[in-house]
Amino acid sequence: MTATADQAEERANPAARLGFQPGQVVLEIGYDEDCDLELREAIEEATGQDLVDEEYDDVADAVLLWFREDDGDCTDALVDAIGLLEDGGVIWLLTPKSGRDGHVEPSEISEAAQTAGLSQTKSASVAVNWSAARLVTPKAARR
Repeated sequence: MTATADQAEERANPAARLGFQPGQVVLEIGYDEDCDLELREAIEEATGQDLVDEEYDDVADAVLLWFREDDGDCTDALVDAIGLLEDGGVIWLLTPKSGRDGHVEPSEISEAAQTAGLSQTKSASVAVNWSAARLVTPKAARR
């Protein structure tokens, strides 16, 4: 593909925009009926694998964490997710967009990420009702 075709694919396919690659294991936390099915299917198509849940008994390359305002403490959810992640892995924190039920303020996301020892490197609109924040461990903490 040309660079322009790659860019068009990234705009059209939210999983490509989020950087999911074939063979990656993606652990999904916080799934509920309000989650975006098209995004989930696009991630499965991009990785070539079904999403795994908390019953998965190994570490994952990425965590897809659906989180709503009334889901409890965001910091605790992020700390739990870190423990399930391969070194150098990524957490995609998905929250309802502003004005939607369960919206989480960006300042709360930033504070929770910082408290959990994560850095936010990217934000994206990934579905009609959902935004995503890409969270990683700081480079100094990586091996």
